[in-house]
Amino acid sequence: MRRLSIPAALVTISIVMAACGSSVPSGAPTSLGDNEKELNLIIWDGYAERGDVDKAYDWVTGFEADTGCKVNSTPMSDSANGVQLLQSGQYDGGSFSGDATIRLMAAGDVVPVNVDLIPNYADVFDGLKLKDFNSKEGVPYGVPHGRGPNLLMWNTDVVTTAPTTWDPIFEGGADYAGKISVYDSSIYIADAALHLMQKNPDLGITNPYQLNDEQFAAAIALLEKQRDNGAVYWGLLTDQVQSFESGDTVIGTTWPYQVNLLKAEDPPAPVEAVLPTEGSTGWSDTWMIAKDAAHPNCMYRWMNHIISADANAQATVWFGEAAVTQKACDAAEAIAAGHCKDQHASDEAYWDKIWYWTTPQATCADADDATACKDQDAWIEAWSTLRGT
Repeated sequence: MRRLSIPAALVTISIVMAACGSSVPSGAPTSLGDNEKELNLIIWDGYAERGDVDKAYDWVTGFEADTGCKVNSTPMSDSANGVQLLQSGQYDGGSFSGDATIRLMAAGDVVPVNVDLIPNYADVFDGLKLKDFNSKEGVPYGVPHGRGPNLLMWNTDVVTTAPTTWDPIFEGGADYAGKISVYDSSIYIADAALHLMQKNPDLGITNPYQLNDEQFAAAIALLEKQRDNGAVYWGLLTDQVQSFESGDTVIGTTWPYQVNLLKAEDPPAPVEAVLPTEGSTGWSDTWMIAKDAAHPNCMYRWMNHIISADANAQATVWFGEAAVTQKACDAAEAIAAGHCKDQHASDEAYWDKIWYWTTPQATCADADDATACKDQDAWIEAWSTLRGT
């Protein structure tokens, strides 16, 4: 792996760009100082690999050698957990999905970034810049890590006819009673709502994250039937991998990462996965910096590193998600030929089918009327009731 020597070049570039008159967000730094020797990150599991699982995938060691910033990472179980971790004040930043980023920006827990200090940001696909989940009022609040869909995975030895819709884990759930694998997070309510958008159009759902009382009740009712069919809930991706390995589950919602891990086994596990015809929920993750980061210089240099060609190529191939720049796509060809084509990295029409995780809001953010929607707290409460926790 080529190592990226950042510090001197980064400062030089930032000074040049600042001289050109580019806009710096209020409160953001105009230049970087010396590295603080340490960096404390909140991550989705698999987002900060140092070769412990597979020596071919290590985008942390080189960063540490080049910058002197020792990376300490803490995996989150879901977005709510990630928010709690950041609010503890013990972390410099992390990688967050849209159902966390909007909350963090609204609460002031994260701060705008000066992308002049992140030169690799210029290469990021336009389809990932200044979105509602990574910016506020036209100001960037971080850099993208990668994006991907939630998929339907099944054991081909048991599910012999390849499914094309989400039906087998909802209406057809009785066929796989006790063996349906379900993501254990309140954001999964959106998966039921997305399914109902096509199955019950009379409900009038237009956004699976913005649900009025009737729509929300219908989604919960569908999830209760799924639970009563013996759904098996996973919070850690390793739990889902193990349950498919043992045969305890044979079909369910998953991330491309688990599919890759299972197929990489010797012998490969008998699994396949598909993006169902209804579309899917998914994620576009953003690296953000905490408002009181103790190591901001290391955090800025990490954000530049993670969207460099080599690091982003490794990270997105490893996790099974789309790279965020063409340079990363080019570098990924040497690791996994066809990766960016397979993951639709620059195919914005494909991402039109994906509803990125976002924060449910009482105001029905994109509605034209004043209809009240269920907010994040209502989702969490309903999920806790559903799960009996």
